Amino acid sequence: MAEPGWPRESLIAAAQDGDPAAISTLVSGSHPHVHRFARTLCASPEDAEDSAQEALIILYRKIGSLRATGALASWMFRIVRNECLRRARRAWRAEELSGPETRMSAEEDVLHRLEAQRVAAAVAELPAEQRRVLIMRDVQGYPGHAVAAALGLSTPAMKSRLHRARAAVRERLQDPGLPHHD
Repeated sequence: MAEPGWPRESLIAAAQDGDPAAISTLVSGSHPHVHRFARTLCASPEDAEDSAQEALIILYRKIGSLRATGALASWMFRIVRNECLRRARRAWRAEELSGPETRMSAEEDVLHRLEAQRVAAAVAELPAEQRRVLIMRDVQGYPGHAVAAALGLSTPAMKSRLHRARAAVRERLQDPGLPHHD
């Protein structure tokens, strides 16, 4: 069964069959839900807007590949989450590239990338409110007062969420169940 507020399963089925009017109606009907996901998952309003637009484009192009009509909400959530993570990783890489130039061996580069994937996975598992603060402050480098203002928090509340987020990531990275690449 479809989630409340999402387009009807009959509309989704018609869109899957390639009906242009159904596809258009499906995309516009999914728009508010996708934007809500993006605002919850992404670090900045700009990333949320871009991620939501990308997710709607993917919905438009690939609705025929959705297997079950009742899975639209979870499919769109995964697309938005992946897009937000991709944008955060890109920001991270841009920050790394602007740092001091150092040469790495191929092995060091692979290990570095694997470690970055572990960190990104740990960040992705954070609750949305902690993830936003962590990404805005530690990845994107916004000053604490700007992060607090952007998220509608007091500075102490922002610092508290940031501390909890960092502690949760640190704990997750020390989890022996995660593969380590030392």
